[in-house]
Amino acid sequence: MIVGLGTDIVEIVRIGEMIERHGELFLQRVYSETEIKYCQRHKEAIQHYAGRWAAKEAVMKTLGTGFTKGVGWKDIQVHNKPSGEPVIVISGGAGQVAKLKGIDEVLITISHCRAYATATAIAMQHSRHS
Repeated sequence: MIVGLGTDIVEIVRIGEMIERHGELFLQRVYSETEIKYCQRHKEAIQHYAGRWAAKEAVMKTLGTGFTKGVGWKDIQVHNKPSGEPVIVISGGAGQVAKLKGIDEVLITISHCRAYATATAIAMQHSRHS
């Protein structure tokens, strides 16, 4: 059963400017080490950072809360299966919110071009929660 839907779009140049302006502090505040390593492996790393930013925002929309109430950027991480398929890993405050809402899994799709990155997230409940 679908219990939440979220989408986000971001200008890639905006994320590039944040990285340029704040460097490692920005990256360490928003992205996990796994996410940083993944993005830096790619020629167009900024597009991948922007895609993960959009994914985090889209997932937050499925939870129905912003990055407040004890929920941080790194509570939502985008990992990849060996096939390359993105997978959402939720922990911390975001994990607590997901548990309260009965969310068992969040499906994600990410796309980007030179100018924009977008992501759509679907929060799923696989079984009845009490």
